Parts: sequence; structure tokens; C-alpha cells
Amino acid sequence: MDGLPVTIRLIDPPLHEFVPHDPAKQAELARKIGISAEAVARRVEQLHEANPMLGHRGCRLCITYPEILEMQVRAIIEAAVDCQKRKIKVIPEIMHPLILDKKELQILDQATRRVADEIISRSKVKLHYLVGTMIELPRAALLADQIAEVAEFFSFGTNDLTQTVMGLSRDDAGRFLPDYVDERKAGIFATDPFQTIDVEGVGMLVEWGIARGRKTRPHLEIGICGEHGGDAESVKFCHRVGMDYVSASPFRVAIARLAAAQAVLEERRAGKVRKAKN
Repeated sequence: MDGLPVTIRLIDPPLHEFVPHDPAKQAELARKIGISAEAVARRVEQLHEANPMLGHRGCRLCITYPEILEMQVRAIIEAAVDCQKRKIKVIPEIMHPLILDKKELQILDQATRRVADEIISRSKVKLHYLVGTMIELPRAALLADQIAEVAEFFSFGTNDLTQTVMGLSRDDAGRFLPDYVDERKAGIFATDPFQTIDVEGVGMLVEWGIARGRKTRPHLEIGICGEHGGDAESVKFCHRVGMDYVSASPFRVAIARLAAAQAVLEERRAGKVRKAKN
């Protein structure tokens, strides 16, 4: 298929990250939107969550506030249509994060296509796009065969998957993780699981999700998104389990590409050794 695939994740962080917490900034926002500073402060307080990483974020926001989904899909598709008109071929891949159930994704898939198809029809251009999901929760990985009935691609969000599988907070675990890695102390982990994928636990769930997803949709595009995408050992693991791509921060792309090349060479070398033995 011709064109440049561009994967765009819809809103992921909880809403409290988008509002001002400083009184001066709250007053400034209140003036701009024409309400009282007290009303802004009250709304900020209402958006507070005790554990926002497991709270009202990701696809859950689009379920409860469908206008957020419509705004983002409209922006994505209108930009893609503009590219097509300028002879720049793109294939938007619209990704819904934090999915935990097939029905949840069905609702969002239908809403996404309703907005996207209307814009494409009105623009009178041909535009192919995909709708998929980020696998970040154990339930989504376990039910990957069902979710793949709707999703056209998977991206494993291994930052959150590591948190939810291992019960570790990436923001807070730094207080004790060094002891878990240090051989002179506990020595429980060989490496920090937020830097290199925990192959035995998190990796097992990733492999299960890939196998189940492709059982339903054999050509399902699958990748990884997160800090692990720029870690050499994690990239090699992704190759072994059959992922199509890794996504990493710009400054880690060189490491990811080198690791991917090494993984292919190691696989070929191992194949030659097996042939020689036989």
C-alpha cells in the first residue's frame, strides 16, 4: 500500500494535566473564557483523582466526552485530506489507548468512522485510514482475539502494561527499585523493568496477545510504543515475538535501528548454525 503510515494516539493523560493548578493561571483562564476564578478552581478540584494513571484517562475520556474524540478525529482527518490534496500520501492510523473490552472499542470505532467518513466524503478525495488500539492492560492482552475483531492494528504500550502487570508505579517505584536490581541487596530483577522489558512476565502477556490477536486477524499490524522501544534488548525481544515495528523517542531511534539490525543478523546466524548441524 502506497503512502506514509502515521500513527496518532488519541488523548491519553487524565484531564487534570490540562488545567492550571496555580491560582494566577486559573484566574487568567477564567478571564479568557468568561467565568469566575472560583468556578475554574472548583472544576480543577473536581478533576482531581487519587490514582489518575488508573482513572479517567485514555479511551475512557472519549466514552464520557465524545466531543473530545470528534475534535481529535476531525483534526487528524482534515490534516490528512489536506496532505492528499497536496499530493502527499499519508495513511492515518488512529489509536485508542487504554482499551479493556471489545465493546468499548466498538463504540469508539463507530464514532471515529462516523466523523472521518463524513469529512472524507465531503472532501471528495480518496483516503485510507486504520483504527486500532494500544494494548496497555492485562485484560486487553488476554482478550486480544476479541479486540482484534475490531482493531486493525495493535500497539503494545509497555510502560503502562509493565505498571499494570507488575503492580509498580513508574513515578514512585524509583524509591525501592534500585534495591530490587542491586545484586548486593535483593537482586530480584536483572534490570529495571521500565528500561528493559520483563520478558518472563510482561513479555509472556505480550506474546499471548500477539498470538491471540493474529489468530483472529492474521495480518494484524503490531508494534510497541514507549521507552522500551529504544532499548536494545527489548527491541530484540520485539523481533523474536513477531512485531512489525518499534516506536521510540527521537534520541533513541539510532539505538532501536541498530538493535533491530542485530536481531535480524543474529536470527540468520542461528539459522545457519541449525542448518549446519543438520
